Amino acid sequence: MTLGRKLVKLITAVIKPFKLEDVRDALSANGIQGMTVTEVKGFGRQKGHTELYRGAEYVVDFLPKIKLEIAVDDSQLDETLEIVKVAANSDSIGDGKIFVSDLIEVVRIRTGETGKDAL
Repeated sequence: MTLGRKLVKLITAVIKPFKLEDVRDALSANGIQGMTVTEVKGFGRQKGHTELYRGAEYVVDFLPKIKLEIAVDDSQLDETLEIVKVAANSDSIGDGKIFVSDLIEVVRIRTGETGKDAL
């Protein structure tokens, strides 16, 4: 039940830092505008890695990642997911994950527009 509101989705993608520009360019080329980018650290199945620094080996548990948050109209969800999936793929372990959640409401502060009109 949408209570008269238009459906908006939040796509949260955690990707490798060097893929950020590829994802941004691919989204822009397909008319999808606006995202929030955060530098984060984390690990998944790879559980970090070991590095050698000045002759000493140490474990890096948390790897640098980029978290993207993209709000889209429900009708753009599948297209946006595919664009992010293809652009962020490097065919190697640690490429990241994409999460999708419902947004109950979106409000553009300046104009008061709501729902997909606020995007």
